Amino acid sequence: LKYGIIADSIAQKTGLQTGDKILRIDSIQINGFSEILPTLLLDNPNTLTIERNGKIKQLPFNKSIIGQIIKKESFFVEPAYPFVIAGIAGDSPAQKAGLKENDQIIALNGKKLPYFGQYPAELEKHAGEEVTLTVLRGNDTLQIKTLLTQNGKIGVAVKPPTEFFQLETRRYGFLEALPAGISKGLKKIGEYLKQFKLIFTPETEAYKSVGGFIAIGKIFPAYWDWEAFWNMTALLSIMLAVANLLPIPALDGGHVMFLLYEIIVGRKPSDKFLEYAQMVGMILLFALLIFANGNDILKLFNK
Repeated sequence: LKYGIIADSIAQKTGLQTGDKILRIDSIQINGFSEILPTLLLDNPNTLTIERNGKIKQLPFNKSIIGQIIKKESFFVEPAYPFVIAGIAGDSPAQKAGLKENDQIIALNGKKLPYFGQYPAELEKHAGEEVTLTVLRGNDTLQIKTLLTQNGKIGVAVKPPTEFFQLETRRYGFLEALPAGISKGLKKIGEYLKQFKLIFTPETEAYKSVGGFIAIGKIFPAYWDWEAFWNMTALLSIMLAVANLLPIPALDGGHVMFLLYEIIVGRKPSDKFLEYAQMVGMILLFALLIFANGNDILKLFNK
């Protein structure tokens, strides 16, 4: 990310600032934006190595914010990119003020705000008011006054981040895809196992984010995307496979546990014990089912 990140109020508590470039989390090299949050949440880091204004700094990571990130109270960080207008809505404040396509907004009421992600919160503070925008138009710098709508909008479409970044596409042949797929699968299994640690760490309150059928439905996009569909299908398959191997009676992992006991001791557990164990396993599974879907229902009512 050549422009660095947008840091929200939660990220700022850990010392991050808008424009910072996150280089490493502990000793883990960060090669892409999508690696930041999983590494912060799952690898229990202590230190962030960043580049700020051309200088390398190390920041201690404030782990107390993990719960807020998981509950989605915070986007934490997002890519920074310029605020360049791609289109203007008819009869909008932007049109009335004379803004044009390809104008780049760089300041609001004299306050320098070089990145688009800084504007939504700032504009909301001045909803319904007249503001002065500093605009780059070609080689000219203009001061343009505009009256914001009651919800703090100016009525423009913004050029997407893909316009400003060099994207890397990796293509694999059939034989190359097999080890790459196995490697990615093992990585996802590792991440899934690390999530259990978060769920059973009460201070993160990650257990409140456990979801059921509604949560599963929401992770699929609202439109057909074959790549997203098969990615999510693969992820759910991995999750089911890992969960099935947990040492819980009624799951395959429970059967393996009893078989190992029989191998070590030389005799199998009594039929009565196995019957009670299966009952306990089913109760645990039903309790998890009710808890996960209950969380979904509570979220619907708490919106």
